[in-house]
Amino acid sequence: MDGQGKPIFQQKRTDMLLGLDVARLSATKQITHAAIVSGDSDFLPAIDLASQEGVAIWLFHGPPSTYAKELWLRADERCEMDSAFMQRIERIRE
Repeated sequence: MDGQGKPIFQQKRTDMLLGLDVARLSATKQITHAAIVSGDSDFLPAIDLASQEGVAIWLFHGPPSTYAKELWLRADERCEMDSAFMQRIERIRE
């Protein structure tokens, strides 16, 4: 918050850092699968490179209005994180 109580928004570059990790690990054959928990199209270049390197892409996403269609189309496997998905996780955690 600034001095007037207004929020200060700051880019953390997290998407870029994660994308670089996926690209580096793919290019050096350190991974065979990548799980992306996002709907952000910023991951497309990294996913494209990983796919070219033979890495299987698993996309975990929210409802259709929350993810980029291109991202969904390029994934090898897709899993919507709906209420049933979250309940399964909760049961596993118990």
